[in-house]
Amino acid sequence: MKTLIISITVSLCSILFQKLEAQENLPSEEKRTEFIQQKKEEIIKEEKALLKYKVERINERLEKNLITAGEATTLKNEAAEIHAKNIENRIAILENETELKNRNEDFRGYISLGGNGKILDIKVNEERERLYDKRTTTDLVIAAGFNNALEDGQSLNDSDFKIGGSRFFEIGWAWKTRVFENSNWLRVKYGVSFQFNGLKPTDNRYFVENDKETTLQSFDYDLKKSKFRMDNLVAPVHFEFGPSTKVETDRSIRYSTVGKLKIGLGGYAGFNIGERQKLKYKVDGDKVKEKLKNDYNTNDLVYGLSAYLGWGGATLYGKYDLNPIFKDPNRELHNFSLGLRFDVD
Repeated sequence: MKTLIISITVSLCSILFQKLEAQENLPSEEKRTEFIQQKKEEIIKEEKALLKYKVERINERLEKNLITAGEATTLKNEAAEIHAKNIENRIAILENETELKNRNEDFRGYISLGGNGKILDIKVNEERERLYDKRTTTDLVIAAGFNNALEDGQSLNDSDFKIGGSRFFEIGWAWKTRVFENSNWLRVKYGVSFQFNGLKPTDNRYFVENDKETTLQSFDYDLKKSKFRMDNLVAPVHFEFGPSTKVETDRSIRYSTVGKLKIGLGGYAGFNIGERQKLKYKVDGDKVKEKLKNDYNTNDLVYGLSAYLGWGGATLYGKYDLNPIFKDPNRELHNFSLGLRFDVD
């Protein structure tokens, strides 16, 4: 007990001396008021910046027709109400923390009372770590457009496939990683995608597999539809360039590419996971639908170059298979696509 009383007495005396010393260095009331006003303005500025960021995202969803104009207005009003309350609450917290700090100017760090054990342990003026933007984010990738295949030296005018009827579709999941820690001008985008490349032969033809050769041949009946489809599973990788908006608060830093120009250059590699042909025609007035699934002597490995260019979530997208569709000794046809790509985060 005697040791405890002595320890408490020494600690209280130490606190008293610290308080007397702190009183000599206390800032004037005018400076404190000016400091609080500055912090309030910073809070208002930060919340307005965050609100602006949310409104931009809502407008982007509206442009993509993911929400209606009425839903967009509701979301904007809800966001405005949230950040108005944030301003009110944060200013109240600031005032309370300032009042608490002024009352306890003399307490710095940890204060312990007691002998070998701690009776009182207080931690004040703790600085929270600033949270930067997540280095890696994820997106749903959807692309669609026109598809075709040509030999070297062949033009679209003499292509064996319909320009308007041959199409492609791609869906996948992508990760985007900021290359530099404190800058967002360069990103690496990588992921996994399913590609569905369709070709519609011209002149009432379809693909026929004969041993190691796959050729286009005329069909015996009038074809209402002749479509050859290749399904690929690939891993795309792109270097993405472009500016971004930096939204900075006292707690975090965020980077937004909403409405900003972006350029992606890269490629893909993977596997051909299936081929099939669909034929529709009539025999003696009866409709016939055939689904033919064979190997068709296609290459198992798929690899190529791809790029995209645009603003916001929608970009112009193109890809070119470096590998021929069919194995030797068949024609060296290379598949290529051009369309729109949507990165939905």
